Amino acid sequence: MEFKQTIAGTSYTFHGLVDLMGKASPRRSGDELAGCAAHSDAERAAAAWQLADVPLSTFLEEQLVAYEADEVTRLIIDTHDRDAFRTLSHLTVGGLRDWLLDAATRDDSASRIAAVAPALTPEMVAAASKIMRNQDLVLVASATRVTAAFRTTVGLPGRIATRLQPNHPTDDPRGIAAAILDGLLMGCGDAVIGINPATDSPHAAAELLYLLDDIRQRFRIPVQSCVLSHVTTTIDLIDRGVPVDLVFQSVAGTEQANNSFGIDLAMLREADEAGRSLHRGTVGDNVMYLETGQGSALSANAHIGVGGRPVDQQTLEARAYAVARELDPLLINTVVGFIGPEYLYDGKQIIRAGLEDHFCGKILGLPMGVDVCYTNHADADQDDMDTLLTLLGVAGAAFVIAVPGADDVMLGYQSLSFHDALYVRRALGLRPAPEFESWLAGLGMIDGTGRILPVDVSASPLRSLTSAR
Repeated sequence: MEFKQTIAGTSYTFHGLVDLMGKASPRRSGDELAGCAAHSDAERAAAAWQLADVPLSTFLEEQLVAYEADEVTRLIIDTHDRDAFRTLSHLTVGGLRDWLLDAATRDDSASRIAAVAPALTPEMVAAASKIMRNQDLVLVASATRVTAAFRTTVGLPGRIATRLQPNHPTDDPRGIAAAILDGLLMGCGDAVIGINPATDSPHAAAELLYLLDDIRQRFRIPVQSCVLSHVTTTIDLIDRGVPVDLVFQSVAGTEQANNSFGIDLAMLREADEAGRSLHRGTVGDNVMYLETGQGSALSANAHIGVGGRPVDQQTLEARAYAVARELDPLLINTVVGFIGPEYLYDGKQIIRAGLEDHFCGKILGLPMGVDVCYTNHADADQDDMDTLLTLLGVAGAAFVIAVPGADDVMLGYQSLSFHDALYVRRALGLRPAPEFESWLAGLGMIDGTGRILPVDVSASPLRSLTSAR
């Protein structure tokens, strides 16, 4: 199917949905690298104009990645709720944008949007996001509510949780414990205390899990822990009786990209079942922690769609949320600027991608978080991250990631600091997860407004944290 659009006397032709979606995307370096980006702003505008007129039903008839060759496509099509789709089946992409903006202004906005989530495919949502301004993405996401729970509840209105990321280049227990203490004293960790291990050694992962569980139990902290090892490592640790709370895995939007991670859907379902079998949650049983990021399929050369055409990175990112939705996770976040400037060149592109990813994930029914981050060779700085963090706070992000000093010394990239979490909560009147907030209150670390209070560590029960095993 070809699409044609004329602007100012110039006619543009787009060869199928794959081509149209790529050309309609806001500019980003990854699409230019892949060869699917518009060649000019005029062509991009023509593609967006044409995309707005595409019926939503077209996405059920014309796949971007072949059904026969890709299990993610089969998952999307086979689990699509045709009954729920009847209420939206008359809409175009532009009509879906208008419907979402209208729904976001209603008193029952959250229930309206939640009701249509099963009717929407990732490609439909990605298409709508391409023709939305940043404020549109923020408004609709802010009106959407998705919650999940394990020992704390994330995604509640008026709250933003944090992943406390105490990475250490040698997995030194004292260094990790010191970072955890630093984060807890600033009210961080209510989404998860999650460590990226320096190696994928099962022994090292087990030692870190025992360390985290010892800290949690010693201080009776209502949090969940995670060591971000490969899913097969975690399944093995569960079989060995190691105290696993959350099961982590990076996921992507094509079968080939997931294969490059050493996973498939069957393996992920097995991991979810293994995690749930432990029954370690207290207020819920969502056990999966998933990470995604625009450009992951392209970096694995796993981004080719029907007709041999490259699929744009934002659409493939949205397809990763279909994988996540199948697993009903506690946490999912896009690591938005982590892959590098080859995919998101500067602060403007990172901010736009973060808002797109958050919007698409929430509309598809996920408790969406964002790692607000960039690499040192990107044309971005911490001011850009402040902007994105503030926008995500307004948009109702479930959680963000925080590391000591905003500088992850193990992974070598810039994220948010514990102080940044204090800022966004204070500036926007947001609070931690309720279970974690109660724990902080019990230690005299938070007041009735949700403001973190200075603590004399020498007089606090937390003073012995750095002596944890």
